[in-house]
Amino acid sequence: MQIKINNKEIELKFGIKMIRELNNIAGMKFNGAPFGMAIAKVTPELKIGDPSALSDVIYAATSTVQMGRPSHDDVDEFLESQKDLEPIFDEVIKEMNKATVLKTALKNMQA
Repeated sequence: MQIKINNKEIELKFGIKMIRELNNIAGMKFNGAPFGMAIAKVTPELKIGDPSALSDVIYAATSTVQMGRPSHDDVDEFLESQKDLEPIFDEVIKEMNKATVLKTALKNMQA
């Protein structure tokens, strides 16, 4: 999936690096220690249309960008400039469901 932020095409990758980054951003903590679980937390938020969760996922999916990675603020501004976020939510959810490293977790969440 690609998006254009700051006039630059950015490739979003939904892999392990994205999951680690998302755990740092939106993961849960237990007694102050990181506990991960960000996928379990953000998936329902994406499904209800929470724009902050969408921003977190998109930002985390830019974690493989070597040069010119957009900031979290850049991602927020990109989303705020859109006329309709629904297609972006749909595409992000679709891409997450296609990602090999997320398939099992997302399947188990539906069970």
